[in-house]
Amino acid sequence: IRDEESGYNKNLFCIPKHYEEDLERVFIPHGLILDRTERLARDIMQDMGSHHIVALCVLKGGYKFFADLLDHIKALNQNGDKSVPITVDFVKIKSYC
Repeated sequence: IRDEESGYNKNLFCIPKHYEEDLERVFIPHGLILDRTERLARDIMQDMGSHHIVALCVLKGGYKFFADLLDHIKALNQNGDKSVPITVDFVKIKSYC
C-alpha cells in the first residue's frame, strides 16, 4: 500500500455500530487480508519443502492472524501430495515501554 493511498469509503463495508464514529476509512479490506494470508501459507509450504515447520505465535495481538495462517497451512498440508509435520507454540512478550 502506497503512503498516498486514500483507502476505501467506510460506507462500502459492514462496520459494527460501536466503531462507526471512530473509523474514517478502510485501508485494507478483510478479503484482501484473507487472500494475502492464504498466499503467505502457500509461500511457507513451498519454501519449507518437506522440512518440519515450527510455528511460534506472539500472544495477544497475533493470535487471530496466526490461527488463520495455520488453518491455510493445514488445508494445504491435507490436500497436498506430502504431509509436513507442524509444531505450534506460543510466547508472551512484555512491551518495550
